[in-house]
Amino acid sequence: MKILAVSDFIVQELYDGRGSDFFKGVDLILSCGDLPPEYLTSLTKQFDAPLYYVLGNHDIRFKDARPEGCVDANGAIVRFDDKKILGIQGSHWYNGGPYQYTETQMKKIIRRLWLEIKLKKGVDIVMTHSPPRRIHDREDQCHRGFVSFRRLIEKHSPAYFLHGHIHAHFKTPVDRVTVVGTTQVINVCGYCLLETN
Repeated sequence: MKILAVSDFIVQELYDGRGSDFFKGVDLILSCGDLPPEYLTSLTKQFDAPLYYVLGNHDIRFKDARPEGCVDANGAIVRFDDKKILGIQGSHWYNGGPYQYTETQMKKIIRRLWLEIKLKKGVDIVMTHSPPRRIHDREDQCHRGFVSFRRLIEKHSPAYFLHGHIHAHFKTPVDRVTVVGTTQVINVCGYCLLETN
């Protein structure tokens, strides 16, 4: 399965179709936040692939304009083929804006999901806006990762933990990846292509 994961930056080659050969055969699109709704609508139409998304701390436009043909995966486990995908929106609280959570609030959100995760026998992919604490994150309040995400990885060992929020440029695809146990934590800022079994 070929997955296109996106967040934070509009990639012009994706928006206008110039990179269509490189991106050929995309089966699924996952958005980790802070992208305009019309961009997500364009991607799902252009690639003729389902798109699941979570919101980032700058996604205030989504209150009035949801992307067409896309599915909000926040707080749920969605299935695509044999993959179970958990979505969790938002960033660490820093100024009281929308989609911002304290560590205590995020811990409660994840605690409410434990039963569903258990009943579905785990998850394969976790998609969030913010990173786990001390993996790709920063020390300022806005860009600090969640300790709760570390515990989620340690307890359930998803194959992939995808996040955005931390703006970076990568020389090679492996520069995006930190392996924690059996989980690949990937910063999908801009875009990232994944090939899964």
